[in-house]
Amino acid sequence: MFDKGGGSPLQHRLGSPNVNNPIEESALPAASPAPRADELHGDALALSYGRTRVVHEVSLHLRPGVVTALIGPNGSGKSTALRALARLHRVDEGIVRVSGARGERDAASLSAKEFARTVAMLSQSRPHPSGLEVRDVVAYGRHPHRGRFAGMTDADRSVIAHALELTDLDGMAHRPVDELSGGELQRVWLATALAQDTGILLLDEPTNHLDLRYQVETLDLVCDLADRGTAVGVVLHDLSHAASVADEVVLMHRGRVHAAGSPAAVLTSEHLTEVYGLPIDADLDTRTGRVQVTPRGRHHDRARRALSALSA
Repeated sequence: MFDKGGGSPLQHRLGSPNVNNPIEESALPAASPAPRADELHGDALALSYGRTRVVHEVSLHLRPGVVTALIGPNGSGKSTALRALARLHRVDEGIVRVSGARGERDAASLSAKEFARTVAMLSQSRPHPSGLEVRDVVAYGRHPHRGRFAGMTDADRSVIAHALELTDLDGMAHRPVDELSGGELQRVWLATALAQDTGILLLDEPTNHLDLRYQVETLDLVCDLADRGTAVGVVLHDLSHAASVADEVVLMHRGRVHAAGSPAAVLTSEHLTEVYGLPIDADLDTRTGRVQVTPRGRHHDRARRALSALSA
């Protein structure tokens, strides 16, 4: 659940030296009956909008227990690539494959329900539900697991309640969604994706509209899910977030993969400065293993000048 005090799972994942605050088992998503082993592959994907090719021969591989962050400037193709993995964007060339306990299959060959039992997607653009309570919206996440005319089971209700708890929405389950702020609604959609209970989770800028607390706690939850075996693909604009949570980083530029690998290998001054078009410092903290990313604008030393003036 979202942290209500104590150590941060994000700190734990980063290898923080504070070992007095281990992750409490109750703070993690409930374990599945069997370990998840689902993987998602995008092989040499070419994607277009109309006649304009926007993604060129991009290959992605999402593995169990690994957070893969897609980063890059606006228009680099990262969200389009993620949507293609979720079967929400037509693939011109290449193939999307799902592998797991049932072997390897072409994602296009799966029914909508079968695919949704394996892959959940939190998109940027979603319809705004009206006239529904929070719990009703989250319950839509159970649709792939139910028969055509089947009602809600006790197992469904348990999963929904757990998704509400994980996103700190259990206290507003009966609130109309029309009354929610943008950040609260973002958490509702995240809870809906969690209620699908899939082995693969795709998130397109999941911290949008969230205040600082819920940004951190959402990223903590992403790490918790990965630590329980979920394969996570997440598009992030904030490079510090990518440095914090990602096991692997894919840096995209002009529709192609510019660099891919560990945060330390990808989040370098050379790569980031070339792709983003402005000077960016990237420093590896050997104590925590975290990369500190600092863009240098024309006024980047303003704070230092102010400090110098105070000490003069």
